[in-house]
Amino acid sequence: MIASEHARPQPVRISRGGWLDILRFVAGSLIILYHFREAAPTPLGQFHPVFDRGYLLTNFFIIDSGYVLARIYGDGFAARAIPLHAYVRQRLLRVAPSHLVVVGALALLIALAGLLGIAPSNPQWFDWGQLPAQVFLVQAYGVPGGLGWNAPTWTLSALLGCYLLLPWICRLLWRLDPWTVVIGAGLLMIATDWACRTWLGEPLYRLPLRFGFIRALPLFLLGVAAALFGSRIYSTPIWAGRIGLLAFVGLVAAQVIGHFALVSVVLLTVLIWAAGALPTVRPSRLIEHLGLMSFAMFLTNEVSRIVWFGAFDAFGQSGWSDAVRWGVWTAGLIAAFLGAAAFRYGFDRPVQTRLNPPRPRTPLPETSADRPIA
Repeated sequence: MIASEHARPQPVRISRGGWLDILRFVAGSLIILYHFREAAPTPLGQFHPVFDRGYLLTNFFIIDSGYVLARIYGDGFAARAIPLHAYVRQRLLRVAPSHLVVVGALALLIALAGLLGIAPSNPQWFDWGQLPAQVFLVQAYGVPGGLGWNAPTWTLSALLGCYLLLPWICRLLWRLDPWTVVIGAGLLMIATDWACRTWLGEPLYRLPLRFGFIRALPLFLLGVAAALFGSRIYSTPIWAGRIGLLAFVGLVAAQVIGHFALVSVVLLTVLIWAAGALPTVRPSRLIEHLGLMSFAMFLTNEVSRIVWFGAFDAFGQSGWSDAVRWGVWTAGLIAAFLGAAAFRYGFDRPVQTRLNPPRPRTPLPETSADRPIA
């Protein structure tokens, strides 16, 4: 698997339009399915418990964020060649505009509905006192609030802290042997899970919202460790493909048998590493766009669900036949994808192009000013 010191082939550079984008789109699609599961005429969890394991998808996106950002910025941070203010500005602008527009639109919709005398189907999830922490993305740091509304944004809250720590993480870890970093990140994950079970009474993946940063940081570090390993240790494409396939099969088997939370985290990390180790021989524009849309899918799907089923609940769908309700549910899934695409190309992409353009130089293959890697 690992090349000899004499040949020293270089690991491939990650690029758009390949396996990483496929994984992002698939994970984003499954997140939509997860958030829609309880709105089905028969909740999907009754078919198989795997439909209730949305934490796996959250874990994927956190690990993937650590992997991708460390692959892009790791060497530059370690060499102190990237201005910190430019990096922080880019990360904040990547998240803040779209988040504020989505949560603001949802709040406006609920306010207007209230003025018209229309109550939401589940009013307990629209407590105005919970909204400020979510708007300012501080709900993952012990600040009260953040429940309900666009609840999945706790992940963005936690990731912002991880983003800000990344330069110092890379400066520390890039001095070490990749195998040491990978093993250390795995042991840290196990130790953190044990500590959470012992002192907080919950496993790491089920921590309350206020501990979101504690939950996210070990996962993010796993992604960073995989990035360091992937940038230093060469694997032939055939071996990377085989290992990735085994990780995928193992992940599916683990979910069929049981949840196996820590094993699943390891397999997700291996799968992400393998996807990054495979060269993108023929980058696909379609796959690139689908991968880029995953952020919009993550950000908007909960709002799409609230609006879609709130409207049909108001029309009395609970009294309709199961066949009609399954049709409404399926159409809601499709609407969530269409809504994410509309948001991506109608707001997120033009705003990012204007406020947060990519760096002018092109350090990676298959990227350009209009095709940034992140």
